[in-house]
Amino acid sequence: MATTSDIRKGLCIKHNNDIYKIIEFLHVKPGKGPAFVRTKLKSLTTGKIIDNTFSAGHKIDDIRIETRKFQYLYNDGNTYHFMDDETYEQIELPETMIDAPQFLKEGETVTILMKADDNTPLTLEMPATVIMEVIHTEPGVKGNTATNATKPATVESGAKVRVPLFINEGDKIKINTETGEYQERVKE
Repeated sequence: MATTSDIRKGLCIKHNNDIYKIIEFLHVKPGKGPAFVRTKLKSLTTGKIIDNTFSAGHKIDDIRIETRKFQYLYNDGNTYHFMDDETYEQIELPETMIDAPQFLKEGETVTILMKADDNTPLTLEMPATVIMEVIHTEPGVKGNTATNATKPATVESGAKVRVPLFINEGDKIKINTETGEYQERVKE
């Protein structure tokens, strides 16, 4: 059992019969009245984000979580298959547990948060960025670069990304998995 003084970013807690991960928190000590902790919680089962305020000294139920590395194998519709890098055990996750499934490519290593006491997968954490090859895009027009003009491109996983005009088919690009935006061209 922990208290509000133990709250930190990334802590997983049990709250309202669900498991939440703390993604933001702020300790507030107003001039008048008791202190409190304002938090932003993300449900590990539904992905829904809620705001919650805990009074100072409030007891919270923290949960022990293990992070394990898995290799993405394939998907069949809305089910994604992964293999544990150490035990070679395979697990399946529904698409709803994955934040950016369009940026998964076969062989990619991802982190899966598991509930320590019963090894239940809770959520999948994508790498912050992925490097993908552009398989289709329209050719850029020379001299059309006065502004930050972009064009649509399709990457090897099938995801659509807006890229600058100088990107061509066959180029490898770095993509931010959280926002789905192009970051930079990657040289081999």
